[in-house]
Amino acid sequence: MKNPIKSILLIIILTSFTLSSCGVMFGGSKFSASIIAKDHPNAQIFVNGSKIGQGTAIGLYNRKRPLTVELKQDGCEPKRQTFDNTFRTGSFIASIISWGLTGMVVDLATGACYKPDHKRNPDVQRMSDKNYVFTVDYSGCPK
Repeated sequence: MKNPIKSILLIIILTSFTLSSCGVMFGGSKFSASIIAKDHPNAQIFVNGSKIGQGTAIGLYNRKRPLTVELKQDGCEPKRQTFDNTFRTGSFIASIISWGLTGMVVDLATGACYKPDHKRNPDVQRMSDKNYVFTVDYSGCPK
């Protein structure tokens, strides 16, 4: 008779490998964003409709959806900027090669195959696969 603890442990290990993928393991389904209201330390920062801070704020955001940042300061018109995502092609191909259909489905379902589009938007700076800095120019608001 087999040891049931070994069988359960083996099932847990195999499940953890099959429900992971390259994108999830190395980039994750979320990223950390530092959002800076350029030259406006008193500007209120809202991300996707929720207030997160003033002047500079840090939060954890889902890779699946674009980041919409809005700045508000007394005496000024609100400034809204949407930061689009781009597809992580290399990570997605690596997931398909190493994990097959399971890796592809997991990356698409979790959003791990996306990242902020730092190459086309100079206001996005990539610090690492999981950390980005977003600078919002609020020059329409006097200091």
